[in-house]
Amino acid sequence: MPILGQNQYGKAENRVVKITRDGATHHIKDLNVSVSLSGDMDEVHYSGSNAHVLPTDTTKNTVYAFAKEHGIESAEQFGIHLARHFVTSQEPISTARIRIEEYGWERIEHTHQGAHSFVRKGQETRLTQITYDGSAWEVVSGLKDLTVMNSTDSEFWGYVKDKYTTLPEAYDRILATEVSARWRFNWTDDEQETPDWEESYAQVRKHLLQAFAETYSLSLQQTLYQMGARIIDHRDEIDEVRFSLPNKHHFLVDLEPFGLKNATEDGAVYFAADRPYGLIEATVLRDGVEPRIPVDLTNL
Repeated sequence: MPILGQNQYGKAENRVVKITRDGATHHIKDLNVSVSLSGDMDEVHYSGSNAHVLPTDTTKNTVYAFAKEHGIESAEQFGIHLARHFVTSQEPISTARIRIEEYGWERIEHTHQGAHSFVRKGQETRLTQITYDGSAWEVVSGLKDLTVMNSTDSEFWGYVKDKYTTLPEAYDRILATEVSARWRFNWTDDEQETPDWEESYAQVRKHLLQAFAETYSLSLQQTLYQMGARIIDHRDEIDEVRFSLPNKHHFLVDLEPFGLKNATEDGAVYFAADRPYGLIEATVLRDGVEPRIPVDLTNL
């Protein structure tokens, strides 16, 4: 008889927007929450018995009810509330995984009384994944779609060349990428002090951007390492950082047919190529720590 392997179920992409009113000043938390549950679920697969199944509609309702009852202090804390609830309230459920995307909003400054007008931020999407098995936690947070560029202080030369190499060496180039990053917290137990999730995200983002801006880059790999190393060095609550960095190539346009010199030192014109692109990926770890973030970030 075939044997059932790993399985899980839940409700994906529950969009929840929570408005908190502080007098005339309002605050927005805009989340996309996906719930996956696993445990003693063999019988529903073998016979169709739903005796151990918590309906996915119930998980959806729980997301919205918890947003009202507990508020949303941070994406991480909201995910922790949900994961703990599903594992401790339902005996057949042994593990809960909560994935959250958070969409940022910023205030529109205006002269009218109150502060309740917002514009959606066009930069990165904040991410977190909470996994709980009843005894231990794993919190992996991150971001995606954060586009950054250095218009100079980047070179690329001294690389391997063979008969198929046509790329000229560059001693002053644009370095641009769209950062996708995940970082794993070393908070795993309720007995530990909980990190300040909001402050941690803000500081990780700050160090990531500062390292990108301050590194004189001879390769995108070098920049990636400096970004991860700076996070590890400055944030004690984080043990592991994984990056996926597509190299957003900018090529000098050949303007010689028009009698124009197109030199970087004069302020050049570039062609921005969206594909194909170099894809640089790596993990930076605290010394003595084993990696746990998946190599393929599309599965996280």
